[in-house]
Order: sequence, then structure tokens, then C-alpha cells
Amino acid sequence: MITTPLTTDLVRGVAELEPTPRGLRLHRLPTTARAQTTDGQLHQSEGQPAGVRLEFHTSARRVELDLVPTKRVYPGAPPRPDGVHEIVVDGAVLHRRTADGGDTVTIDLATQTARRSQGEATTLTVELPEGGHDVEWWLPHDEETELVALRSDAPVTALPRSRPVWLHHGSSISHGSNATTPTGTWPAVAARLAGLDLVNLGLGGSALLDPFVARTMRDTPADVVSLKLGINLVNQDLLRVRALGPAVHGFLDTIRDGHPDAPLLLVTPIHCAIHEDTPGPTAFDPASLATGRLRFVAAGDPTEVASGKLTLRVVREVLAEVVDSRGDGRLVLVDGLSLYGADDAARLPMPDDLHPDPATHRLIGERFAELALAPLA
Repeated sequence: MITTPLTTDLVRGVAELEPTPRGLRLHRLPTTARAQTTDGQLHQSEGQPAGVRLEFHTSARRVELDLVPTKRVYPGAPPRPDGVHEIVVDGAVLHRRTADGGDTVTIDLATQTARRSQGEATTLTVELPEGGHDVEWWLPHDEETELVALRSDAPVTALPRSRPVWLHHGSSISHGSNATTPTGTWPAVAARLAGLDLVNLGLGGSALLDPFVARTMRDTPADVVSLKLGINLVNQDLLRVRALGPAVHGFLDTIRDGHPDAPLLLVTPIHCAIHEDTPGPTAFDPASLATGRLRFVAAGDPTEVASGKLTLRVVREVLAEVVDSRGDGRLVLVDGLSLYGADDAARLPMPDDLHPDPATHRLIGERFAELALAPLA
């Protein structure tokens, strides 16, 4: 078996590969950005490899990947399914695998504290058809995965970077919450349909207009850039309407510093009934945990909208005003309700009242490819 070094030529969609005593920890935000926040939610999210995959050409019949997965446990909540690896061969999904063992992080939802216990590495093995093939090994979008070693019974070479790069930032919906496979998240669906090289900066709970994220996007090479804003701004209850417009302008200004001519898509929130007219914060519904389900509720007061609290309806209005005022011919407003609206919610309701299910992820991805990406081509 031949061992191939794991580098950013081979591992796509990451900002950095951090050496550890066991292998390589994946980061979608660079060290400089991570150093500017102590928020555990963000650090957990950026370390989950949404959109990250190994891309290589090989005539190997057997490929082995040593790795250390990190399993999350929420006491009192339903068990989380294992993250899924998808092996795409010449554009078609050939294998799906899950990894046993690894580390465990136990998260107390009531106290927002976490405790990590270390486990052992595991090996995933896949068989490939005879002949030379282009392979994409998609890592679990919602499970931290430390890479240890890649082995094969024939040489592996990194695929050339031949597709236009699409850089996207958004919330847990863009990250892939409730999608069951890494190619089933809506950005992955859209990227594969449009033939784009995805860099996914969907960060669960953390699409909050952080300046260090804007600078990361500014410094990341890209041909198309998109930004999906809204739900985290409401459910974190961190901004008021007075601050939202200037904050969005500043974020866009920073992106434009690095991408002055790239198409820039500003995507408004998709439909979410609990926050259309009710501000945040968002809270866990404790009654649902007793039934083995996890649901969310809006804990804000609708009467406070008049004093500046944000709802999804308010966010859409502000984002439209920002686009209208900038005079940027390459800045396009994408209506999130055209991707998933109230009629879609009646047919495909969100199972936890906050995140779309797998079928809805596919629907959003297909519509985004058709309505937003296809016109650029």
C-alpha cells in the first residue's frame, strides 16, 4: 500500500490543516480568524468539515483512510446519527460509510458546557472499479474528523483545480443541519448541479456578520461569492435594526476589497414560521425532549419589533435596502422565499421548526442552482 501525504492540494474546502499528535485537524477558518473569538459554538462549527472532500485521480482498487471522528452526545436529547462519508467516483456516489470509535464530546444544553473524552483512530476501506477514476471522498459535514493517513494500492494524484470556485457563507442551514449526507446539504447539491468547486463557510449558529469571517472571505480565492443572512441574526438576538444595515454594508465592503469584480449574491432568509414575525432569541422546547424530539421555539416578544428587534421579515427588508443603495451591478439579491417559502413549508415542514429536512435541502439546492447560479453561467 502506498501512503499519500495529506495536503491542501488533496483536501479541498479547508483553510488550514493543523498538525496534531495523531494527524491533521481540519479548519474552515484560518488561525487568525479563530484567535479572534472564544465562542465554543463557532470553534465547533468551523472544525466540522462541511463541503470538505479529498479529490484525487487513481487506478487503485483499494483505498484506506485512517481518521479520528468526534461524536457529539447531548444528555436528554435523542442520540445523534454517525456522520456519513460519501465516496463519489466519476461524478456518482459509489459508497457511503460511517466511522466507529474516535473522540466523544458530551454537551450539556442547559449549561452550555462540554466535556471531551479521547478515543482511538479507525480505518475506512473502500473498493473502486478497475481502471482510472476521478474520486471525491466527501467527509461528514456535521462530524469533526481528524485525518491520519491515506493509503492505496496504486498511486494517488490530486485532481487539477479546473472548476470555478464558489465561496459561500451562511448559518447552520448552509452548514447542513438535518441533511443526512455531505452531498445532500443544499450548497453541495447546488455546487454539483452547477459544476462549481465549493468552499462552504456555513457555520452553525454563527452567521453573525463577524468581521474575521468577512476578512477570511476577502482573502479566499473565489469566482462567485454568496452570503446567506438572517436566521442567526434573529435567533441569537445580537443586533437591532439600527445596526444591521451598516454591519451588512461593512461586511460587503470587506468582501469587495478582495473580490472587486466577482458576482456577489446576498441571500435573504428562507421561510421559518416561528421567526417570521416574532423576534429571538430562539430557545429549545423542553417539552419536546420528553417525547424524544428536539424542537425550537421563538422566545421573543412581537411587540418589541417596534423598538428595533429583528424578525426574518425585517431582515429581508433591510437586506433589500442595502442592495438597492449600493449601486453595485454585480451584487444580486436572492429572495430566500423563492428557495423555500410558506407554501413549501406546508408541504415540507421543518422537523424541528428551524432546520430543513433532507428533501428540503435538495429542493433549496436545486432552486439555488437554477435561480442564482445558472444565470451567472
